[in-house]
Amino acid sequence: MMRRSQTTALLLVALLVVAGLVYWLNVRGDDIATYSEGLDNQAPDLARGRALVVAGDCIACHTVRGQPAFAGGRPIETPFGTVYSGNITPDRATGIGSWTRADFWRALHNGRSKDGRLLYPAFPYANFTRITPRDADAMFDYLRSLPPVQQPPTAHALRFPYDTQLALALWRSLFFRPGVFEPDQARTAEWNRGAYLVQGLGHCDACHAARNVFGAVSRQLDLGGGLIPMQNWYAPPLLSSTRGGISGWSADDIEALLRTGTSRRASAMGPMAEVVFRSTQYLPASDTRAIATYLLALPPAEHNAAVSPSPFDAGTLARGASIYRDHCTQCHGNEGEGAPPAYPPLAHNPSVMEPVAANAIKAVLSGGYAPVTTANPRPYGMPAFIVKLDDADIAAVLSYVRASWGQGAGPVTTFDVQRYR
Repeated sequence: MMRRSQTTALLLVALLVVAGLVYWLNVRGDDIATYSEGLDNQAPDLARGRALVVAGDCIACHTVRGQPAFAGGRPIETPFGTVYSGNITPDRATGIGSWTRADFWRALHNGRSKDGRLLYPAFPYANFTRITPRDADAMFDYLRSLPPVQQPPTAHALRFPYDTQLALALWRSLFFRPGVFEPDQARTAEWNRGAYLVQGLGHCDACHAARNVFGAVSRQLDLGGGLIPMQNWYAPPLLSSTRGGISGWSADDIEALLRTGTSRRASAMGPMAEVVFRSTQYLPASDTRAIATYLLALPPAEHNAAVSPSPFDAGTLARGASIYRDHCTQCHGNEGEGAPPAYPPLAHNPSVMEPVAANAIKAVLSGGYAPVTTANPRPYGMPAFIVKLDDADIAAVLSYVRASWGQGAGPVTTFDVQRYR
């Protein structure tokens, strides 16, 4: 009996220690007193706040198409269920009208709402924690200047236990660390500005990094590429890579893609097209140059040299070559050179070369459309072949493209096409 009582006591002590650790990990850095003194008295800078909100692409998640901007309710699908974005208009009952600047900074910095509720990381506070208090204030002031919209929040539709605050607290204990952006004194001001935008406000690794089974970025800020959960688009690495990425890109190529949606190297499609349409086309030239400077300075991606693509079937390649001649050469050229900026190249195009062929498959199935931008108001589009070509045809032509012009990417199977159809 004594031994059983001792065991029970030890278990209780262990549980209390774990509970205390989880509590501490979730409240560290959460003291609003750490919010810089004097910031609450600064005059609103609405123009700067609007520019920051645009740079963060806040409208993308917080707006339902056809509904008032920033009123929330947009479904964000995850492997654990659906999260619905919040209303960030200044409505006092259903938005952020009763919030203070410090409350808003707390949400960005620590992922905690005004009422203390933990926020789901579909809201990328793991990146926004790097936003400075002064920038958070400017964003808040701009949002408070918008027309209030009364729209109650939509309840999340998450499976148990992911719908509990306890599960979220445990997740945060493992994968979230509040922090600040620390400029690298050995780097230029331009590099540091690019790092601040990519790591924090732009939250680029929310798409361009692999995630673990718990939905957390496997290695924060590695930008090594990854499949965007539940959207079936592959975000290519933003690193130099022998299989795509930005290998061989110049700063001008990166800037052109961010500003116009297309460049001599590739065109933005899918989720990235929306980012360009709503956000990056409006960035000042100094910011797009800073982003390019930062990305080009990153170390190259590492690939396992022991892994080689599966062998190609000669009959499939012959079939793919015939389909390419009939349907693709007119725009993309005999050697996949394209005719930029109207028709992007297929040779050494990240969407073509990456191990995951999702983007190329979806482009052939549903068409490829660059975003409409001020600098490119009438972009060329690629027609959909979802009816004209069957799964075997699409697998064959993409296998041919991926095997041609020294690209060295693996074949596409009929099953791959069926997955995205």
